Order: sequence, then structure tokens, then C-alpha cells
Amino acid sequence: MFLHKIIILSIILTTTIPNSIQSSNKNRNPGPEITLTKRLSFPDFSPNNPRIINQDITLLGSAAIPSQTGRTCIQIPETHLRSSAGRAIYSSPIRLFDPHSRFPASFDTTFSFQIQSQSNTSDDISASGGLSFIIVPDEFTVGRPGPWLGMLNDACEDEYKVVGVEFDTRMNPEFGDPNDNHVGINLGSIVSTTAINVSSFGVRLNDGTVHRAWIIYDGNMKLLEIYLGPDGKARPNRAVYSGNVDLSPYLNEYMFIGFSGSTGDNYHTQIHNICSWNFTSVSRALLRVPSIESCASKIIVDDYENIPLKTPSSFYIFVAVVVLVLVIMINLYLSRKKKENNDSHEIAVVAKEMQRPSPPNRARKFSLGEISSATRGFGELQVLGSDTKSVTYKGALLNGCHVAVKRFSREFLSPRGPDRCRMIKEIKSIGKIRHPNLVSVRGWCFDRQEIIVVYDFVPNGSLDKWLFGFGVLPWTRRFKVVKDVVEALIYLHSKGLAHKNLKASSVFIDVSFRAILGDFGFVLSSTESTRFESSISQKVDVFELGILILEVVSGRGRRKFGPGELDLLDLAWAMHENDEKSKLVDRSMGPVVNPDQAIRVLEVGLMCTLNDNKGRPSMEEVVEYLNFERPVPELPPSRPVSLFPYSSTTGLCSGYSCAPF
Repeated sequence: MFLHKIIILSIILTTTIPNSIQSSNKNRNPGPEITLTKRLSFPDFSPNNPRIINQDITLLGSAAIPSQTGRTCIQIPETHLRSSAGRAIYSSPIRLFDPHSRFPASFDTTFSFQIQSQSNTSDDISASGGLSFIIVPDEFTVGRPGPWLGMLNDACEDEYKVVGVEFDTRMNPEFGDPNDNHVGINLGSIVSTTAINVSSFGVRLNDGTVHRAWIIYDGNMKLLEIYLGPDGKARPNRAVYSGNVDLSPYLNEYMFIGFSGSTGDNYHTQIHNICSWNFTSVSRALLRVPSIESCASKIIVDDYENIPLKTPSSFYIFVAVVVLVLVIMINLYLSRKKKENNDSHEIAVVAKEMQRPSPPNRARKFSLGEISSATRGFGELQVLGSDTKSVTYKGALLNGCHVAVKRFSREFLSPRGPDRCRMIKEIKSIGKIRHPNLVSVRGWCFDRQEIIVVYDFVPNGSLDKWLFGFGVLPWTRRFKVVKDVVEALIYLHSKGLAHKNLKASSVFIDVSFRAILGDFGFVLSSTESTRFESSISQKVDVFELGILILEVVSGRGRRKFGPGELDLLDLAWAMHENDEKSKLVDRSMGPVVNPDQAIRVLEVGLMCTLNDNKGRPSMEEVVEYLNFERPVPELPPSRPVSLFPYSSTTGLCSGYSCAPF
């Protein structure tokens, strides 16, 4: 109540005292018009470039600047990853729109780029992906992969302002693409308002050569020109596109500029290299009230001598101070008289006042009050699931976003539990990564001996519900689930991280039936080095992937459900020994199953459960096996004796006990 009264008092004072000033200045003429110029120059993107060292470029998603000697380009993605997206954004906002005149800024940008497909041939029309020059409202969003080119994502709604010039090497008829070699102009949508076939200009975007693009926009005439030619040569005389385009509806006063790129799920992926970049913008602005610091006496403008230079009346200031002091003293007196405990109400109020708009895809720290409000005080009706380590709640933030809140139990966080500091550090590390097949960590809370992780909520639920509870999941979708999980693990391992909690209930299905890996383990040993522990955990991930694959193919849970029954891993090896692996394939899928494909996936799952030094594959090899790029090695005729038995009582790896090495 005290804070509310202060706010009300401030409103009263600001609407009474300044009125005299506003009335005296009502007829004041506007000041002179000035121009604001911003120039950027990146001759290269070498890691030794001072501007790169100063972090003038923000890299998001799968974008990277290789540290190898001689590489001076930004890469999106950093390797040939399927279904990946990334962005490289200049870290500071640029003024691109004048809200007073409603005119967009003029800008001129040129950059050299190279699109390298796996085959590096000019006739490779099957490569999927594309690169875009983008103007976006924030420096945190990572767009979707595939045809969205990393430009937009599911969180970007109609009011999300974006301008893009795409260099697309994939034809998507649903987006109106003319072919697989075009330049498109995107205004607030992934569907191009104009698409130009650049083949008629003698340009093949993904031929492996270095191209240069010139994008010139005249804000006064609202004229956009795009030129495209080989790097190192003068700008061509003929523009790829020249026409009137009004960017005003798609610009805020300050915007971020940069590049986005993506690859699809096609086998032939490509890498987009941005090797140099120059940018210049000129925007108009009005100098309304020159301050003392701006040498007002030297600025000659008609009618400016009428501007009052005196401060407001000291009487008004004195009255305001007296009233403010009285309000403070009255509230202090009343607060001492009040004895009731209003903690829960105060938490809700503070949470509401502390909530600020947060750009999408940026993990941040939450207060305990915000999370308590989002989960209705950690109510039982909000519980999604629980185990010995934590309880997971469904929540809704004040901005309307639905989240899953994982609250670790205090018994788990006891002094005998994991190293708290290292656990917090790992949560923050996971919060920085973004991948289409990983559930984003929206934030965390480390408060009052609490450790809470906030995830994006996936409405379609977890994989175990679909495998064991929602009817029959067809084989095509099961096979895609396996490949999606493998892609997620490859990306995690490439960042030196591990999942540590891989199971069917940790795999979620989004609205497009894409598998997204979440519910990370965050369990660290305090006795081993981080590098050693990460390496061991990655091997555990491969072992657990094998169990998950067996669950997906067979439609069975990993535990045994009755006396005399075998758990899933024992059963799978027994059927392999008897050459009856086909009997393990879930019969409820009917005759639509591709038997050769199912048996191959089953064999890959069994390989993942081998000893680490006796044939267990790497994640890269798993991808090659699943894509039929190389034959699956012959499995041992019987289960290796040295293989540690999988613990069917826990269903999880406890430390490293269930991971054979």
C-alpha cells in the first residue's frame, strides 16, 4: 500500500507542477532537423579482430566463429548439422525509424558470403537451407530451422516486426518460392512479398564461390535496390531487384541488424559463411530543446528566445516535499500497527511488479515470488510429475507463456547431495544453448536454498504417454523421434555437455510431432573433474539412447512388470541370440512397418548398450547407421559377459553404475 500511495502522489505531482511549464512551451517551434549516422565495418571475422574480442557480434543458436587459424568467417551452422538454425547479430541497436516524421532511415549494406553444400557442386539442387540479412526487434530470438531460415519462430506472432532479404537454396511451394535459387524480400512474414529467380542473372547461390550482396534503401523515396555479384569486383550495373518498398510498418525506432541461416532435415546440408560486412545508416531527428551541455547559445533558431529558462516555482516544490514527508510518516506509523502476516499477498504483488517483458529465448533469473505466482503457490493441481529428486509443476507467467517448473527437493540438495555450485553452473550453461530438438531453459531460481529450473512447456506431452498410453504411434513417427533425439544429443555433446537423464519421459512431442529432448539431469559428482565427468556422462547418454531405442521399437517399458519376466534389455539380447529380433517389433503398429528399417534401428539400439571399448558407437556413427550411410557392424552372437546388467529397479543410471565401460 505504501508503494501504491507513493506512485499516486507522483502522478498527482507530475500532472500539476509541470502543467505550468507545458502551457508556457505550448507554442514553441520545433528545433532544427539533424541527421544521425551509424557506420559498421567488419573486413573479416577473425577471432583476433578487436571488434570480435569486444563482443560486438552476438552469436545465437548454431552460429559460430571457428577458432582455427586462417578462418575469418561467421559460420551458420558451425558444422553440417541438419535441422539447425543460428543468428549473428550486431550487439547494439541501430536507429532505423523516426517516430516523429514517420520516415524510415536510409541504409546501405554490403557483405560477402559463401554457401558451401556437402557436395560442393553447382548442380546440387537437393541441398537444403538458406541465408538472410535481417532487421529484427531483439538480439535474443533464434528462428526455426528449415524453410524459416532462422528468421521467425513459434514465439514470433503477427506483431513481431522483422525485415529480411533471403538468399534461399530450397524451393518451398507452400511459401511461393519460384525455385531453389532465389532472393526474397520478407516483411513481417516468412512468405516473401517478392521473390527473384537469380539464375537469370548468372548466379548460383550454393556453388561454393564467394558472392557479394549490396542492399541499398532510400528512406525518403522508399526505394529498395538489391545487387548480387562475385566478391572482389565492382557492383553490377543491373540490380537484381529495384522497387518501392515501405519498411515503416515493420520497424521500431531502434532495431538490431545481422544475419540468420538454417538447414533442413535433408541429408545434403550446407554451411553459410559471412566473410565481411559493411553497414551505414542515416536517420533524421529533431533537436527540440537544446540543453546547456549542447551549447544552446551557439545554435541560432528563430523563436528560441521565448523558451523559459527558469525552474518551476519553489513554492510548488516546497508543498510537494511537505506532502511527501507527511505521507511517509503516516505510512510508517500504520505499518508498525499492522501485525497480520501478508507474506503470500506481498509475494504475488512483488512478482507482478518485478515482471518485465523479456525477449523470447533468453534464459533469465526468476524470483521465488514470480515462480510461486506462476504455479499458484506450488499447488497440487499444478503438479505434472515427480520423482525422488524433484517435483515438476505446470505454470503460467504473467506474460501468458506456459512453462514447466522443476523444483528440486531439499533432501536431494542436502550436503550429501551434488555440488550445489557446480550444479548451478551447469544449469546456466544449458540455459545458453538453443536447438530445435532441445527444450529451451527459460530461466532459473536460486533463492532461499531453492534450486528451480523453468522450461518451455510442450503441450503434446512426453513420449512415454504416446508409447504406452495414447494408443498406437505409427512407425514413421517413431523413427523420426529416434532421429530427433540423436540430433539433440549430438548438439549437446558438441558443446561439451551431456543430458544425464535420457528416458521416454524426458522426450517431449511438440505440435508438429517433432521430438524435443528436455528434463536434463543436472547431476554432477563433486569428486571428479568437470571434463572427466562430462566425458563419462556422454557415454552414459549413448547407453541410455540404446534403451530408449528399444522402447520405441518394441512399445515396451524398460522395467520388468512381473516375477519371472525379463527387463527390456535382457529380452532384446535374448531375442537376438535366438535370431528372433523381428518378434520384438511392436505388433500394434500393424503391417505398415518397414521391417528392414525397424530391425536396423533395433540393432543400432543394441550396439549402444555394448561396452564402450567393445563396439559401442559414437553419436556421429549412430547418425550414419540410422541414415543408411554405412552398414551396421555385426553384433556379437550373444550378450557380452562383461556387460554390467541394467538396473530395472531404478530405471535410471545412478551415477555411472549402469554404464558399462
